[in-house]
Amino acid sequence: MSTATRTTPATGTGLFGRNVLNKVPEVTIYFWIIKILCTTVGETGADNLSSRYNLSDATLAYYTGAILVAVLVFVFAFNKYIPLFYWAGIVLISVVGTLITDNLVDNHGVALHTTTIIFSIATIASFAIWYGVERTLSIHSIVTLRREVFYWVTVLFTFALGTAAGDYIAETSGLGYWKSIILFGGSIAVITVAHLKFGLNAIFAFWAAYVLTRPLGASIGDYMSQAKADGGLALGTNTTSYIFLGTILALVVYLSITRVDQTPPEAEALPA
Repeated sequence: MSTATRTTPATGTGLFGRNVLNKVPEVTIYFWIIKILCTTVGETGADNLSSRYNLSDATLAYYTGAILVAVLVFVFAFNKYIPLFYWAGIVLISVVGTLITDNLVDNHGVALHTTTIIFSIATIASFAIWYGVERTLSIHSIVTLRREVFYWVTVLFTFALGTAAGDYIAETSGLGYWKSIILFGGSIAVITVAHLKFGLNAIFAFWAAYVLTRPLGASIGDYMSQAKADGGLALGTNTTSYIFLGTILALVVYLSITRVDQTPPEAEALPA
């Protein structure tokens, strides 16, 4: 789906008000495909790191979080959207969000329904503060550093929320992986139809679908990686992660060459 609503670039001054070209990709089919692939890698990648290096989720979250910060330095340093850095950030934030949730559940005994509530509140608060300050939640308006910071903080919370809610529905409820794929994929389809056919607000539709891609991707990853006895295809987290990382890399290279997901300069000046 596309978030058609655009806002005029801000004219603020100073570090947080500096004007840049829109720092996120256009919402095309490539955006949704890569986003789901990234969420799958977040699930299988986190599991793979835990089993391979025998480190706690908290320790891994610190390490991957440090790498994420380093990547975001590059994301913030450029005044336009760079596919390689942007999607590297999304992959890493998916892993970090998964590790944060897993750490709370596995190491601190926080129930999945509790983490779902916690991250729901955090996500809503992030949206509320962002809107209260900027008066827009459109991803077509990420043209200042302050909006960019709001965007990435909100994305982190949506990943953590999607992990908690997805695990709660797929595992605690006993729904299973392939049924969860149908549930979350169907929910996204309903939102898409509601937007395209019945006028559901574009920005609300985008963020609702964005949150749901996280549990969808996680369910796909678990279905492919987990043992057949647990309802999976038994490909393992290592193989599954490499399959999706390779696909992400190929698509990012394609987008870097073709630039088909970059906002046209003339479109950025369209009024809200």
